[in-house]
Amino acid sequence: MAIRFFGLIPAAGFGSRMGADIPKQYVRLGSRTLLQHSVAALMSDPRVRQVLIVVSPADRHARALTFPPAVRLAPVGGASRAESVRNGLRTLADELAADDRVLVHDAARPCLSAQDLSALIDAVGTQDAGGLLAAPLSDTVKRVDRTEVIETVERAGLWRAQTPQLFPFGILLRALESCQDLDAVTDEASAVERFGLRPRVVSATGANLKLTTPADWPLAEAVLKASGRW
Repeated sequence: MAIRFFGLIPAAGFGSRMGADIPKQYVRLGSRTLLQHSVAALMSDPRVRQVLIVVSPADRHARALTFPPAVRLAPVGGASRAESVRNGLRTLADELAADDRVLVHDAARPCLSAQDLSALIDAVGTQDAGGLLAAPLSDTVKRVDRTEVIETVERAGLWRAQTPQLFPFGILLRALESCQDLDAVTDEASAVERFGLRPRVVSATGANLKLTTPADWPLAEAVLKASGRW
């Protein structure tokens, strides 16, 4: 049986650093909300058959948005990203086979390029350990105590993890179910690493920005306008 690919976007957080009155995923960025841009980016490869958006049980914003027919909402969001992803996977348990692949993507990464998405699927779509988009660190890294530099960290071999992160459904669900402290799981790859596997990084070539503060928006606007997605 051919491997099937499904998207999952955890969108149950608020994003307090953005300083908006509503959760940041519902702030408009040109013609769409941040969440709608991220969904469209994740579906830019036709191999992604469906997308599940995990929202808070109290969410009232997502229902008012228009999404493609292959996108649906699951009001099962948890207290952390990892809990939301795990709950979303549980929602899919009756529909997905263990060998189906799940691409988990941040709701706040609207600038994912179709090229990077396809490269990720091509590179790790059949690998049991899965993988993720990432970018090698180029800045000098300092370890700091309050405002004092303790040391300069060797950056060789250090990468900035991005999304999507792609894993077999069965492995990712078991990895998250086995975690004793989901709050300590900052991304899906870290859960799979704890499960004893070594995910592969795929170098991201585009400006796959994660919007966290108001200062990030002008750059995202420039990227989306340049790619005709504004």
